[in-house]
Amino acid sequence: MTIEVKVPVLPESVEDATIAGWHKQPGDTIRRDENLVDLETDKVVLEVPAPADGTVKEIKAAEGDTVNSDDIIAIIEEGVVEAAVEQDPQPAEKAPAMPATPAPAESAPSATDSPKLSPSARRVAEEENVDPGSVAGTGRGGRVTKGDVLKFIQGGGSRLEERVKMTRLRSRVAERMKEAQNTAAILTSFNEVDLKAVMDLRRKYQEQFTARHGIKLGLMSFFVKACCEALRKHPVVNASIDGDEIVYHNYQDIGIAVSTERGLMVPVIRNAENMGLADIEQSIAHFAQKARDGSISLEDLQGGTFSITNGGVFGSLVSTPLLNPPQSAILGMHTIKERPVVVDGEIVARPMMFLAISYDHRLIDGKDAVQFLVAVKETLEDPARLLLGL
Repeated sequence: MTIEVKVPVLPESVEDATIAGWHKQPGDTIRRDENLVDLETDKVVLEVPAPADGTVKEIKAAEGDTVNSDDIIAIIEEGVVEAAVEQDPQPAEKAPAMPATPAPAESAPSATDSPKLSPSARRVAEEENVDPGSVAGTGRGGRVTKGDVLKFIQGGGSRLEERVKMTRLRSRVAERMKEAQNTAAILTSFNEVDLKAVMDLRRKYQEQFTARHGIKLGLMSFFVKACCEALRKHPVVNASIDGDEIVYHNYQDIGIAVSTERGLMVPVIRNAENMGLADIEQSIAHFAQKARDGSISLEDLQGGTFSITNGGVFGSLVSTPLLNPPQSAILGMHTIKERPVVVDGEIVARPMMFLAISYDHRLIDGKDAVQFLVAVKETLEDPARLLLGL
């Protein structure tokens, strides 16, 4: 009996998918629920499991093809798949004795034996596995020198180009970023925050926090809670534009930008305003792991009323983050640097971070954006405000 393997029903927000890679080929046996093929959408990679035990009879879509919901992509011949039985290796037949003085085999001359290759260049070429025939010689009579080989290794001798089709995720990210620039009136405001109080708090309670909650107390949870408090005070920053209407959200779903090998993903922590620091840290770690191992779902990435991105993990000192439509604002975190600041009339070294808020000026006035950023700064510089609701 043959079974048709179809593309699963895609979510409403996903129009189609691309065949990312087949795990089986025609003639291969496969077990029920074993992954047959990966489908790449605009946001995630979906696994399509085999519906039954059997043998792959036919593949109807090649890697890179675009498919839609319910398209037939493979045919499986249903049948029992026997478990592989390991067998003891048979002793190899004794090889015939080689003659004492075998005749030398003819072979092409090695490029490293070229008389136009200097001894030092030959040694470097052999060590770095470089074909000297690909290196242009600059010595007398076209002789390849050591410098020529080193220059080739460093890229000076190669002008190769490679064209690679954009992944669906990268293409979608590019589309949304351009959409944000084309439709929103983006403006960015900056401030700086002294993180000494937060750093001292983490240092003092880190061991107890980790022992009780099973996860380290990081910086991001403080920023999420500070943003939730600031959004409560300035609800327009948590709003969005829908046609000619303004949608005010009475909840705070915070998107956290996560960098992966496939590209940028923004999983959403829902109702973050009701969560404690430990819950936020666990959610961030959970989503980050799912994003990096490819198991994140579309539901994890959809929605969100406000986003936070941390370029500081890559060393960024200051930047202007782009909006994540249809959201109207995003907070940019940056690297922490010890800088001299004046505190109570004295110059002291403090762990300082530049903050940036990019916002849609069609909806959010500069006053609201600046006051939001100041509220975040005040909460982080005096974390006791979180306990007192100030």
